[in-house]
Amino acid sequence: MGFLVLIAGLALWTLAHLFKRLAPERRAAMGAKGRLPLTIAILGSIVLMVVGYRMADGAVFWGRMPAMVGINNLLMLFAIYLFAVSGAKSALARKIRHPQLTAVKVWALAHILVNGNLESLLLFGGLLAWAVMEVIVINRAQREWTRPAPAPIAKEISAAVITLVVYGLVVAVHYALGYPAFG
Repeated sequence: MGFLVLIAGLALWTLAHLFKRLAPERRAAMGAKGRLPLTIAILGSIVLMVVGYRMADGAVFWGRMPAMVGINNLLMLFAIYLFAVSGAKSALARKIRHPQLTAVKVWALAHILVNGNLESLLLFGGLLAWAVMEVIVINRAQREWTRPAPAPIAKEISAAVITLVVYGLVVAVHYALGYPAFG
């Protein structure tokens, strides 16, 4: 049952995010009023994914290894940094067209490496596939990309500071939920 709930959450997440690209006329016709139903769908998909993941009890293909925990933590630091540079429009954001979607890919890969069970492969592999698909769909719809203008050095520093603060919060939340981030 847990796997079905997890798959339903992944499907709803994917459809809600791709709706604008798959049905642009219909989304445009909804106008600003379309934000609420899509927000509800995305929040609902997160609830389904969390509940499904916690309910699922699948095969374990590999156990948690100290080396993978370290690799996961480094990849997570990089994923959070990608989110931060996206908002700060720092130097890395001028080199990577989709820093937030790249962050999702790095985040998903990190969690696949450290969690070798079926439900993790399904959840994080599904979100990795969604992020890849999203990049492909966006790039096909908008072939041209205007790189952000160079940002002042203060933006680089703020992106690094924000990364460290958010990383600390993510680690604290993982420990609070019973998932030791450092093994």
